[in-house]
Order: sequence, then structure tokens, then C-alpha cells
Amino acid sequence: MKSIVFFNNKGGVGKTSLVYHVAWMLSELGFCVVMADLDPQANLTSMSLTDERLEQIWSQSPRPTIYSTVAPLLVRGTGDILDQTPCYELSESLFLIIGDLALANVEDELSKRWPECSDGREAAFRVTSAFDRAIRNVGVRFKADVILVDIGPNLGAINRCSLIASDYVVVPMAPDLFSIQGLENMGPKLREWREQWRERKAKAPADMDFSLASGQMQPIGYVVSRHSVLAGGAVMAFQRWLDKAPSTYARCVLNIEPDPKITVETDPNRLAQLKDYRSLMPMAQERRKPIFKLRAADGAIGGHQQAVSDAYGDFERLAKKIVKRAGIDSLQNKTH
Repeated sequence: MKSIVFFNNKGGVGKTSLVYHVAWMLSELGFCVVMADLDPQANLTSMSLTDERLEQIWSQSPRPTIYSTVAPLLVRGTGDILDQTPCYELSESLFLIIGDLALANVEDELSKRWPECSDGREAAFRVTSAFDRAIRNVGVRFKADVILVDIGPNLGAINRCSLIASDYVVVPMAPDLFSIQGLENMGPKLREWREQWRERKAKAPADMDFSLASGQMQPIGYVVSRHSVLAGGAVMAFQRWLDKAPSTYARCVLNIEPDPKITVETDPNRLAQLKDYRSLMPMAQERRKPIFKLRAADGAIGGHQQAVSDAYGDFERLAKKIVKRAGIDSLQNKTH
């Protein structure tokens, strides 16, 4: 079981939609998938569930969300995380760990405990590993092949602990100045957190009754979303920023010298370049389904049908590339 976080320090790059569509596509391809909404904005949750269903869920006490799972430890300090993380079954092979706006309340506790790990304090490691243990709890329970994690666009303590829980990182970006700046911010921070966690793990007590996250957070590529296409190519306004993506990703995220001959079209680090699906996206969001599963009854008629078919191919290629780079079992080996 592998965990993959989708992260950029820039918001509005289609990150949540990317998690959602890749998760559904992997499920379509026969993988068992868990989506974990660790963004306090809970956008992945609202994309997955209707407002009516969410109102029912959030009116329960305690709420069956990620916040309720970690609150005993991170908020009340009365014990550990719940033994069984609640989740919602979207299909027989796709599960959602429901987000919660109250998750913002754990930021201070996570921030306070981070430096205490350097002193080898078990309580600090228990807190810092809370997200990792919570999401893997669900993964083990449902024998998941992969956990896809959605987080916010900031560099705070919630995201640090979410990334520590990741084996791999996919970087969504848009063709604009702010996405490029996001790469420049996040790359050094990933390396800093990875090294800090390695140093802290070395000081952990040997007799703890829980395991610690790997903290690998290895980048496996970037995805360009929401660019417009005209006559088979990117609109000129976007091309300027697309041209900067390969070198910025190599230099800032991978910490290697860029190859000046590499373009976004030939860059092996580019996982996909997804066009703006325009009217399909709001249609899919209204019906709480991925755009490649829209049908005529949903309003996908006429020219929309070809766009739906194109989207299926786009996300199928992307999903297969992600699982290959993450070392997840090949499709031929799937039995569920």
C-alpha cells in the first residue's frame, strides 16, 4: 500500500479535482483506493458528497470525519486517535476519509510537538504520526492498493504531518506565474522536512507501540492543469509559463541542474498536461461524478460526448503513469 500526496504551495491549480479524478480512474482500473481529505477546507469531501449528505454527516455527534479521529489526541489530549478511522464508501473499491473544517484546530498542537520530537519524546511522535496512522488504518482495513491525499496549499504544520505520511508526491500546477513560484517555495521545504524527519526518527524511543511514517515524500512528477488549447497548442499567454515548468521543477523540486534542451512536451517529469474541460467540470461537480463518467442523461450530449471520451483517455494514461512510478502492483496482478 502506497500513499501519494498531491501538493503545490499555490492554490487554484486543480489539485482537488485531480485527486478526485485519479482516484476514480484507479478504481475503474481495478485498484482499491482510499481518498483522504486532510485539507481543512474539505473541498475533496464537498466534491464527493452532496450537500444534503454532508449535512447529515456533519450533524452527527461525533462527526465521522478525520477530525473526530484525531481530536482525542490532538485537541482534548485524553488519549490516542480512534482505533477505527471512519470513512465513506463511494463504490466497492473507492473510499473517502471525510474532511472537516474543524481540522484547522489541530494546527497549533502539531506545530508545538514538532520540535519535541528532536528530544525523543514519545508523546510528540504520537502526535506527529497521527495522520499517518489514521489514514493507514483505513487502508489496511479495506486492503487498499493506494491512498491519495488532498492537502491545502500552505506550508503549515498540518501539511507537514500530512506529507510525512506520504511515500510519494504529485505536484499539480497551472501555467501561470504563481504556480511557478509555488514550485520554488515547496521544493526546498520538502527537502527540509524530509531531512528533519529523518533526524527526528533516529531519536525515537525503541519501545513505542506504534510505527512511524516513512517520511519519504518522493516527488514523482508534475501535472499541468487548466490550460487552454487553440489550434492544437497552448494559448500563447500560457506558453510562457509552460516553458518554465521543466527547469523550475528540476531545480527547485528535484534539486538537480535543469537540462536546457528539455521542453514541457519532452520532460519526463511531466505526468500529464490536462486541458481545461470548461463546461464538463461544473456538470460533473453538480452530479458528484468524474467527468469521464458523464452520460447523456447527465447533460453530456453532442460535442460533450467526445470530450468525455477524451477525458477518459487523459486520466487513464495519467493514472497508469502514477501507479507505475509509485511502484504499485501492475494491473495484471489485480484480483479485486
